[in-house]
Amino acid sequence: MEQITTFSLSTIVFLIIAISKYIISSKRRRRKLLPPSPPSLPLIGHLHLLKEPLHRTLQYLSARYGPIIFLSMGTARNAVVISSPSLAEECFTKNDTVFANRPNTTLGQILHYNYTTIAAAPSGPIWRALRRFTAVELLSSAAVNDSSYIRRDEVNLLLRNLLESGRGVGSGFGFYEMDMRARLSGLTMNVITRMVAGKRYYGDGGELVDDDGFGDVVREIGFVLTNASTPGDFLPALRWLDLGGTEAKMRRAHATCDGFCQRLIDESRNENKGGRKNCASRPPKMIDAMLALQESEPETYTDDVIKGHVLIMIIVGTNTFAVMMEWALSALLNNPTVLDKARIELDAIVGHNRLVDDCDYHNLPYLHSIIIETLRLYPVTPLLVPHQSSEDCTIRGYHIPKGTMLMVNAWAIHRDPTVWEDPSSFRPERYGNGEVSGQAYGFLPFGIGRRSCPGSGLANKAMCLVLGSLIQCFEWERKGEELVDMCEGRGITMPKATPLVAMCRVRECMKDVFLTM
Repeated sequence: MEQITTFSLSTIVFLIIAISKYIISSKRRRRKLLPPSPPSLPLIGHLHLLKEPLHRTLQYLSARYGPIIFLSMGTARNAVVISSPSLAEECFTKNDTVFANRPNTTLGQILHYNYTTIAAAPSGPIWRALRRFTAVELLSSAAVNDSSYIRRDEVNLLLRNLLESGRGVGSGFGFYEMDMRARLSGLTMNVITRMVAGKRYYGDGGELVDDDGFGDVVREIGFVLTNASTPGDFLPALRWLDLGGTEAKMRRAHATCDGFCQRLIDESRNENKGGRKNCASRPPKMIDAMLALQESEPETYTDDVIKGHVLIMIIVGTNTFAVMMEWALSALLNNPTVLDKARIELDAIVGHNRLVDDCDYHNLPYLHSIIIETLRLYPVTPLLVPHQSSEDCTIRGYHIPKGTMLMVNAWAIHRDPTVWEDPSSFRPERYGNGEVSGQAYGFLPFGIGRRSCPGSGLANKAMCLVLGSLIQCFEWERKGEELVDMCEGRGITMPKATPLVAMCRVRECMKDVFLTM
């Protein structure tokens, strides 16, 4: 009985303190001109308004309250939501330095090695070192060109597996059903793990090279955990609660990922013990370059920092690229005229005697336009990864307090009728030369500013190669008469709610090419 009474008194005291702080902070905020805001509730603020899919909810709120809105997210966090190109430009030009940091969250602490990955680290020495390393060693034009053989190998493997799957179901050269989400995820995982660690995650026949559950965890992180929060992220007094077991899931996922990445590092160290000759006999990989830097900069490139970078490259690369490809192929199936135009372009430029390759990248403007239109309608991160203000600033004359989270609704900007004509339609023809012109802040699929995604060049080249190869080698149809479901699922990378299952068959004119693969 005494324990219950003590608990009740503690709860009452907590509520009194929290409500008092809320009233005081509300009065302070009213003294300065904040952006428009919906009505809020005590303690939880606007959290009750935030429903999935979040980008659609925020678009609805912005349509009602304006392109910049202020949200109170519990007692610990405020947010400002931007939904127009001009406001995005102001945030990432005049205030780019102010918004160079990421908000601290339970996810960043657990999965991002205590905020030491390129995605979660504050703007400082570790982030600058990782950004510089990534831009030079992994994603520069020279590095992307050097890794082209990996992408070609894996695309060829995908094409052969699609062909063998048709033979396996006895279709000969007729149409057969194919789960494309699984195929595209496997392709992407192999490309990234070969670039990072020098080996496939899945074998030539699709079997697991290392059956440790890492691939499943990567998908869980990309589709579920990166969009998850714990009560303590918004109400610090509730940090001891783990409603829904989210924090426990994060810790289990981290343990699996940490063990996998540590094994990759240990394998590279053991291989490197053989000296330069052994290293020269195998293709270069990212882990080797980071271990070399560890010798000269051990305080920066610790094992945890290396593991975090390996993990982020795999998670971001695998989830984002596979999702982009699934949306692109789904859009083409729903727009067969566009698919036919892309095939005509490929036949004219590449022909039927060889496969499309990186050398064709700049000669396929309509294919580029399809990729751009896919990224506009189905941005891989509909809400750009949040930023946080490091000091007070102003946007459009409104006061933005220090510590405010910045959320840019790229999905809403990409569908803004004042920016795009007929914004909901899939129309690659709107880009006459295969490029976006005059829309620097109206087209944000990879973010913008100093924290933008450095992998846009690699993503565009890889999408051109994969999508071009699938269109060149196979005929594609929907599984039935109904259009492919284009509803969004949960996750920061906006996967399709329903995995894509399509019908395909080898094109007659490409059979001879398959015989030489």
